[in-house]
Amino acid sequence: MKTMRYALISALFSALLCANETMPVDLQSVLQLGGANNLTIKEFQSKQEEALRDLEKTKEWWLPNIYAGVKTQQLWGAAMNGNGNFYTDVDSDNLWGGVGVKMRLDFAEGIYKTKAAQLSAKAYSYESDAEKNRVLLSCVNAYYDMAFEQLKYGAYKNLAEQSDLLMQQIGLQVEAGLRYQSELLLAKGNHAHLKLEMMNAQSDYGRKSTELVRLLNLKSNIKLSSVENFLLPLDFQAGPGGDDDRAETKAIDTSILSLQEQKKSITKGLWMPELSIDTYASYFGGLSGDVTPVVPNQGSKQLYPTQALNVSLLWNIPLGELLYRSNEERYNAKIQTERVKLQQMKAQINEEVTNATQDIELGKEKIILSKEALNMTEEALSQSIERQKLGTAKPFEVFQVQQFYLQAQLNHLRAISDYNKAQFALKVAKGETL
Repeated sequence: MKTMRYALISALFSALLCANETMPVDLQSVLQLGGANNLTIKEFQSKQEEALRDLEKTKEWWLPNIYAGVKTQQLWGAAMNGNGNFYTDVDSDNLWGGVGVKMRLDFAEGIYKTKAAQLSAKAYSYESDAEKNRVLLSCVNAYYDMAFEQLKYGAYKNLAEQSDLLMQQIGLQVEAGLRYQSELLLAKGNHAHLKLEMMNAQSDYGRKSTELVRLLNLKSNIKLSSVENFLLPLDFQAGPGGDDDRAETKAIDTSILSLQEQKKSITKGLWMPELSIDTYASYFGGLSGDVTPVVPNQGSKQLYPTQALNVSLLWNIPLGELLYRSNEERYNAKIQTERVKLQQMKAQINEEVTNATQDIELGKEKIILSKEALNMTEEALSQSIERQKLGTAKPFEVFQVQQFYLQAQLNHLRAISDYNKAQFALKVAKGETL
């Protein structure tokens, strides 16, 4: 079985290189291609990557900036010394050259916003998982819809071929005087009707194939076909998971925790100081020029080594936030919005579980009833055809049984398709990963 699957997947990728190629697919290959190629999944994976990069950025909060280079200051005219002495006819060119370190540590942002970014990245990861499950479920549904339309087309094609043989037999019987001309006309009309329905089914099959191609992000000139000649009902044992196991609820829960951490930066973090450090080592002095002070002093052209260290630990407490708490209330509103979304999501999940469970239970009964109807109409059609050959059955009786048999076939295929889709829907609704 595994060898067959690998051979099928190899055929899939080989077909991608060929124009107007029909690709055979099964459910396993659809899930693999969907997980690897779907553009919506790739979009959410990119968003998750952005969140991880944002997290890396927040981790830089404690690292200083290092600077190095030269600065010059040129002055013409007059200058005043710190002691109040004035210098006139100043013509100076000062140079500063060295390296330094600047550091600004906002403990509130560094501690709480880094933790918030970690939670935000985790929430994006859950959202990516949830979207991947939703997309893969869409791929499963599209696959079964395509398989149904493909088998429907095959059913009409088989009946049309059978109708053609029947029409030829009736034509011979008319020539022999055993049938009426009206019966031949009726046979031709029935044959034309079946061919028309076959063409409609072929068109529906093409549309479903195109939809699945879009979901799998394949080349537009590729046409897909199911390798299954008939559908079999699947029987999964869905786990006991609930709304707490869904990636959607985990994403919202984590988003709430992230907002709570951000809120701490303006509640607890309001009382945290900011540490600032600026230190450098350099050479500083005059390169050229002459200074004539009011109190005589000698100008200098020499560079002197200099070092400096400035350290501050300051509490910056905004009175507006203490009095009105506008930012705190803004975070409270955001958190409340997320909690409402969480309740809505849980209600939606309960609805999905209930609907899928109901569809599975009813699907079992539909499969049994449709199988019984299919067996009976198949036997009735076989007997009618034999009686028609013997001339004991009217053609319209055969045509009517053909319609009943065809409808029984389609009902059985639809019942299995819907049942299998409900099985996958229940798995997703209970938080299992496809």
